[in-house]
Amino acid sequence: MGRITANELSWSVKGHRLLDNIDLAAHDGKIVGLLGPNGSGKSTLLRLLAGLRRPDTGTVLYDDSSLRDLGRRVLARRLAVVEQDVTAHSHVSVRQVVELGRTPFRGRFDALTERDRHIVDAALARVDIADKEHQSWHTLSGGEKQRTQLARALAQEPLEILLDEPTNHLDIRHQLELLDLLTTLGVTCVVALHDLNLAARYCDHVVILDHGQVVTAGAPETVLTAPLIESVYGVDVVIDRESTTGALRVTYLSAAGKVAGGARGRVTAGDGT
Repeated sequence: MGRITANELSWSVKGHRLLDNIDLAAHDGKIVGLLGPNGSGKSTLLRLLAGLRRPDTGTVLYDDSSLRDLGRRVLARRLAVVEQDVTAHSHVSVRQVVELGRTPFRGRFDALTERDRHIVDAALARVDIADKEHQSWHTLSGGEKQRTQLARALAQEPLEILLDEPTNHLDIRHQLELLDLLTTLGVTCVVALHDLNLAARYCDHVVILDHGQVVTAGAPETVLTAPLIESVYGVDVVIDRESTTGALRVTYLSAAGKVAGGARGRVTAGDGT
């Protein structure tokens, strides 16, 4: 089991409502994409789901258990979080960062077991960072740090993973490899993304946020329409299918209202919407 459900989540800062009445359902083994412009509330929602912030109203359930009733150690044995920017690590190696993923399963002063070491080895290999396992964290590129953080998450053997813009800093190859990997894990993933084409290709379900509210949610084929993208992102697009993969494709034309010749918001035949 690995189900995340949020009901009527709201969160405010100094009386300013940043998230308002959010509902979200992430079912077992599915990839749910959080989409929306900068400032729409994606990262804030992930922090509420992770228990890093307490909502003003609403509940978060993991399977049938309330997040508030789960101890931190119990939660850490099932939930991994891959944040966008991590600067907390001091002078540690890549391998030591990944080994942190085994912390919830060990006593405070217990050494790593043989099984722990095998799990860490496998996690390093799955994200293609094993060749840098003895390198200092601080010497890594942004993309290498991102892959190391994902390896740490995999070392937790989680039922659910929350990922905040995991493709940031990654080159195209590693963006595709990372998202391909998520589809093979059988783990419930909630992932904040900017790239609508990656969301259309890899997500089973998407939730569109704007100004702290859910605009709409559903399968990418039904949700990612030209009028919706224009309304939320302020961009004119053409939507069709990529000829090789058959995946939904979003082609950006210009900022809304700046396209000549009547092309604004046009949807081509065969877009499935």
